[in-house]
Amino acid sequence: MTSYLQAENLTKSFGDLVLFENISFGIGKGQRISLVAKNGAGKSTLLNILAGREDYQGGAVTTRRDLRAAYLEQDPAYPAGMTVLEACFTSDNPTLTTIAAYEKAVADEDTDRLPELMAEMDRLGAWDYEQRAKQVLTRLKITDFGKRCDHLSGGQLKRVALANVLISEADLLILDEPTNHLDMDMTRWLEEYLAAGNCTVLMVTHDRYFLDAVSTAILEIDNKQIYTYQGNYSYYLEKRSERIAAGAARRESEMNLFRKELDWMRRQPQARATKAKARIESFHELEERLRTPRAQSAVRLDVQATRIGTKIFEARNVSKSYGDIRILNDFSYTFSRYEKMGIVGDNGSGKSTFIKMLMGEVAPDSGTIDIGESVRFGYYSQAGLDFDGNMKVLDVVTRVAEHVQLGDGRNMSASQFLQYFLFPPEVQHNFVARLSGGERRRLYLCTVLMTSPNFLVLDEPTNDLDIMTLGVLEEYLQGFKGCLIVVSHDRYFMDKVVDHLLIFKGGGDVKDFTGTYTEYLDWRVAYEESLRTAAQESKPEPAERSRMSAVRKLTFNEKREFEGLEAEIAALEQEKTALEAELNSGSLAVDELVSKSQRVSELMETIDAKTMRWLELSEIG
Repeated sequence: MTSYLQAENLTKSFGDLVLFENISFGIGKGQRISLVAKNGAGKSTLLNILAGREDYQGGAVTTRRDLRAAYLEQDPAYPAGMTVLEACFTSDNPTLTTIAAYEKAVADEDTDRLPELMAEMDRLGAWDYEQRAKQVLTRLKITDFGKRCDHLSGGQLKRVALANVLISEADLLILDEPTNHLDMDMTRWLEEYLAAGNCTVLMVTHDRYFLDAVSTAILEIDNKQIYTYQGNYSYYLEKRSERIAAGAARRESEMNLFRKELDWMRRQPQARATKAKARIESFHELEERLRTPRAQSAVRLDVQATRIGTKIFEARNVSKSYGDIRILNDFSYTFSRYEKMGIVGDNGSGKSTFIKMLMGEVAPDSGTIDIGESVRFGYYSQAGLDFDGNMKVLDVVTRVAEHVQLGDGRNMSASQFLQYFLFPPEVQHNFVARLSGGERRRLYLCTVLMTSPNFLVLDEPTNDLDIMTLGVLEEYLQGFKGCLIVVSHDRYFMDKVVDHLLIFKGGGDVKDFTGTYTEYLDWRVAYEESLRTAAQESKPEPAERSRMSAVRKLTFNEKREFEGLEAEIAALEQEKTALEAELNSGSLAVDELVSKSQRVSELMETIDAKTMRWLELSEIG
């Protein structure tokens, strides 16, 4: 295997905080490697180092000569005024550089340079390349190629940066959370794109289905060291548990030896022979190894839920609209005790509005939502808490509660409780500003759960939480003695914790699906395929169509309809494209977003119907 990159004895620290020490690993051609670790362990920092964006204290990083790497940052940025297409062609690839220059010349109407650049485009075969770039952008639902990057939302900008990396044809792709801001269709497309191609990839992602499907190897940072597993995520879970078990057994054996040697040290006289000195040195080496803290235990979320009654909430004939856009239409539902519900649907379909009505932040137009007296909500929002960076971690928690009641009846101080969330005492006295994004999310989760809620509402809880924390959170939610509503696109997480789904389809249409998220996606694929098959079977066979053509021609009205359909379809397609560009702009208000999303759905149905009718008439006439 051709070696692309090699890290030797790499060390990185920030002041007295050591992220990793003397770690070594390599990346070979064709490998797709995922990097996993707890939040704050240095995943993004390591990617920055390998991409040449950050310094390190010791060791070396060597790459193959002329290796071209493309880096998808967690929060990408482009110069003000740069368009989407220009951003996509930001690369040291000669073809992309030429395309970028050509696009700029066209935008600037630079007629002096255009002939030269067009000739260079011909020489490099760049015209097909540009078309492929636009196809990648379209698959990522970016259709306004001339829009300025500084007018894009954060999610749109991340997708533009992802497109830039994918079309760069770099030898090594370094991807930091590539599935963030991707819906299910885009995630599946990216999964297939990376798995099917001959890409060499190093990535950080929390999407475990994606990680399992794409990865050929796993790198884990744990306790400042790095471990390599040659397999996908499922293989990693198996081998990691074996490593931890072996490490625990080895440590126990060394502790027994240490006790024996310590007793010998205490009994020996001051003057020692050479042989004794060797034993003394071995004792001190063993003592030093045992001083190394054992791997921190996983987060233990055994917080006691407040007792909940039999009445949770009942929605009766609830309707909600924004102007002409209907969010809920005569919706009724009785939520059961200990029910665990997932909510899925496109943007603008009404998910957030439903949650806000349940939390009392938005009033329905008609109908009622009656919530039981014993219900105590714990709301984890996508926006999160706006922590004061000048506050200490411990102060954030003590403002919520000084003590926490655990599920086994124990009473724990706020400081002790923080340790369950992997915040050791030295970190508790750090300022919040020093925490990583994932650590802030973990702190936010801590503040939600320590209030002992009996009804949890979690809005995109998987974003920025490390895989270890997510695994324990899933385990906690499975045994949670209360009610749960989760809004998430994370298939793995939803499959683990919810019993059924509410599908928000838009236009007030809400369906209840009994099963997991994966089962729903499989059902949807099968259902859409059955519709296509039924439509195909309903078409007459070629011989039958010939007979139909022989026995009759289009009527006068059918001819007029046929002549007008092509123009109507073109006009509808144009309107749909314009609306999609507006939806991707990130500048629409909530009501406009809902309205235009609904209109796009209506247009798609109308276009399909008119196209089918055009085909029917064309076969007759």
